[in-house]
Amino acid sequence: MANNKNKKGLGRGIDAIFSNFEDQEPQTDSVSEVQLDQIRPNPYQPRRTFNEDALNDLANSIKESGVFQPIIVRESVNGYEIIAGERRYRASKMAGKATIPAIVRTFDDEAMMEVAVLENLQREDLSPIEEARAYDTLIKKLNITQAEVSKRLGKSRPYIANYLRLLSLPESVKRLVDAGDLSMAQARSLLSLKRKSQIVPMARKTVSEGLTVRQLEKLIARANANGQEPTKGSRKSAKSPYVRASENQLGDRFGTKVNIEQTKKGTGKIEIDFESEADLNRVLALLDVNLD
Repeated sequence: MANNKNKKGLGRGIDAIFSNFEDQEPQTDSVSEVQLDQIRPNPYQPRRTFNEDALNDLANSIKESGVFQPIIVRESVNGYEIIAGERRYRASKMAGKATIPAIVRTFDDEAMMEVAVLENLQREDLSPIEEARAYDTLIKKLNITQAEVSKRLGKSRPYIANYLRLLSLPESVKRLVDAGDLSMAQARSLLSLKRKSQIVPMARKTVSEGLTVRQLEKLIARANANGQEPTKGSRKSAKSPYVRASENQLGDRFGTKVNIEQTKKGTGKIEIDFESEADLNRVLALLDVNLD
């Protein structure tokens, strides 16, 4: 699952969104009991799965003591939609409650999406794939760039780009990441395989044999070396740990795959992958290259 350390330091929190919106339109914070059967989950909720054990614990607590923190909802055509607090809503249903304390607020779709993403990033552990989908939803639904997402959420552009790259993994591998069988670091390593047909079998091998990230990287390095054509009749030598480390650091910096080729004479080349014209412009901006 995603590391909690990566969740900290968000530049724009939920309270900031609430307060920014309230500057435009006064809100009331009165709490009322709302029928659970009139409430629907947030349609922009990035979380696909909820930990059943944790929900059961919360449901038992609610049975004994009730819901201390009201959920936040907005009115919709058929009742209400949850802005924040879906775990409390689900646990209350499990506890057999008929109503739940709620604060009704006026939010547009854009604010709904931002709050759903921020609530999960700050308060719960999304899987890396769920986090990637959350960023992708903001980009597509709000028609904004990776740079704008990073600014809104207080994350670096390479950080956002690295998560978005996970969405290019095969679906079966994404499910392994969602289940916590593969870590973020292992999933990113798999993306460096030159022969994409090897990703699924390599992922399964990693899980079945309990490979560490370092062990997986060694396997991938060998697979990539074996998959390359010899240059001018001589076998290409394996890359040194220094070159591999440099590739990883540059990959983190640019949020994409970086390949370094070095000859025995010390010369060589650096290749930086990009997936679209917009992605190329992002990399050029990081290099401080202005083509205007």
